[in-house]
Amino acid sequence: MLLPEGLRARLDGEVGRLREVARDVAWVAADNLHVTLKFLGDTDEAHVPALLDALGTAAAGTAAFEVAVRGLGAFPSPLRARVVWAGLEEPPVLGELAGRVDAALAALGVPRESRPFSAHVTLGRMREPRRNPALAAALAQPADFGRLPVTRLSLMRSDLQPRGARYTEVAGVFLAGASSPVE
Repeated sequence: MLLPEGLRARLDGEVGRLREVARDVAWVAADNLHVTLKFLGDTDEAHVPALLDALGTAAAGTAAFEVAVRGLGAFPSPLRARVVWAGLEEPPVLGELAGRVDAALAALGVPRESRPFSAHVTLGRMREPRRNPALAAALAQPADFGRLPVTRLSLMRSDLQPRGARYTEVAGVFLAGASSPVE
């Protein structure tokens, strides 16, 4: 899911603060911040129409909604971070939507997720994971970035470049009651 500009700017400001205590992180550029419901990996462009049909099936009957982007954390833990993230306060509809996306894509032969869905925005990935108490302390600080309107499911493409991946929307489907893209 794409993030509105204001939310991306607030998250990018937080990345600036975290950069001071974690210099060995490949931080995600503000324009690339997004929420992933399902990672597909390498996919032939010929499959795009079927993928969009599956997203439409998953989105059918789900009304547009909002989630709070609040809190910071890391996988597997703040002290031994590999991935630094901003959290989403997950209303049940978001987890249900992720499950329907997973099921609809499984019908096309995309392997199902083996881990439970964990709603987050990836802010950065550690180049060499190691213990970092200063980062853990920074992640423990309260953080409220605002609300994310969820109006559309986007099929995204990632292009690997020397400075990191660049994400672009290939196409998308709107949720019920939504008729314009996220701004």
